[in-house]
Amino acid sequence: MTGAGGGAGAVPAVRPDAAAASSCGFGAFVARARAAGTLVVQPRMGMADPLRMRDGLRATRDAEAVTVGTVTLDSYTRTGDLEAARRALAEGVGLNGYPIATHPADTTRAVLRGVADARFPVQVRHGSAMPEHIVRALLAVGLDATEGGPVSYCLPYSRTPLREAVAAWQRSCELLASTREYGAEPHLETFGGCLMGQLCPPSLLIAVSVLEALFFRQHGLTSVSLSYAQQADPRQDEEALTVLGRLAGELLPDVDHHVVLYAYMGVFPRSPGGARLLLEDAARLAVRAGAARLIVKTTAEAHRIPTVGENVRALETAAAAAAGEGSRPGPTAVAGAHAADRLDRFDRLDGLEALDVADTGIEAEARALIGAVLELDADVGRALVRAFAAGYLDVPYCLHPDNAGRARTSLASDGRLLWSSVGSMPIAGLADDGPRPPILGSAGLISALSHVQRTYDDRAADPSAVAPSAAAAAASGAVPGTPRTSVPPPTTSTPRRELGLTT
Repeated sequence: MTGAGGGAGAVPAVRPDAAAASSCGFGAFVARARAAGTLVVQPRMGMADPLRMRDGLRATRDAEAVTVGTVTLDSYTRTGDLEAARRALAEGVGLNGYPIATHPADTTRAVLRGVADARFPVQVRHGSAMPEHIVRALLAVGLDATEGGPVSYCLPYSRTPLREAVAAWQRSCELLASTREYGAEPHLETFGGCLMGQLCPPSLLIAVSVLEALFFRQHGLTSVSLSYAQQADPRQDEEALTVLGRLAGELLPDVDHHVVLYAYMGVFPRSPGGARLLLEDAARLAVRAGAARLIVKTTAEAHRIPTVGENVRALETAAAAAAGEGSRPGPTAVAGAHAADRLDRFDRLDGLEALDVADTGIEAEARALIGAVLELDADVGRALVRAFAAGYLDVPYCLHPDNAGRARTSLASDGRLLWSSVGSMPIAGLADDGPRPPILGSAGLISALSHVQRTYDDRAADPSAVAPSAAAAAASGAVPGTPRTSVPPPTTSTPRRELGLTT
């Protein structure tokens, strides 16, 4: 495996200029935005051509929103087939992302120069079960924020044995953590809250997200984020996000952390109006439930890879919806309240009560799953391997050989995800409110997978159900003559980046 400057050689030292650029860090940027009551929005974006990648990052930075950048990698790089990536570049064959381990490191530094800094941090997104070559490459170009996890990037995306993925992720965490010696604060986001994208009940998503974050901490990371994917019922999602935030606060008290919400990852609405409504609902959900960052999707999601312009419009749509929700008085949002104020409320009150959300047992199940895994071994990685071998963790509909495959789920008519079978997971009876729904057959599974798409396309077709974007923007304060929202600058000489909607 070779790469011209960015390949898998010796562990690269963080260059002094990279350490300076990262001195405030990805996590610190999000924390400043959260303290100012502003949701950070982020695209999924990766182009093989360096000039197009640079243009995409600049457009993201310049969007009328508080943004962080994304460099999403190609499939060859994700799987470690760097020779295939090299051939594709040489032959002009299209790639579905940026080949960071194949482009010369100087090329990628040029992509980032003058764009990525403490005012606009950039995260590398990949999908690799064995990510060491990716971590080496991103460190070599001065980046120190990425995402994934030993479970979440193994079971759904590969047939790599879980034990091997855990070992590779341990080495990768330690590589990232080594940059702290140079003054950097590397950031790692768990993908555990996005397992399979859909039809996975919230308690398992929360448990895996928390367990992966504990794994990161055990191997030296002190800045992490915990993911959760929007599902089909907003009340269930509000409960889940509140529980995730509470458990993170309890179990990661010595780690800088925040919650990141992903806009729905399943079959997306086919109509532009339906896709926009779903994204706006994701942004409002993030604000109500205290998430600090949102990964957006675009109106083109059901049809093709979105353009840079479509990504920018998605960022701005989400930012406007979030700002409108944050300024709306009511039981789930305090007018003018910052996210930090809402987090303080969760410290003083029960978070579900503060949001007026019913407790349906998500927290009890998540605590049981986390506790059962941690009891298996003091080493979180070994505990995860043993938990899957025993069926204590079991991802529905996941075909990986190390997954027990006995758990099954169903979708209620209102969109709530329910367990049809928990297999050997230690949660039987914790959230029972009646007979379990039947296990889905093929027709039922297909119907469940398209539930969100149908619901939002139907809403978009009903004019009375569509709130005009202009009204949402006006409610958010994004109107001519309105000053930008800003946050305190980093405690360095770096000029601050103003955060919030611009005019």
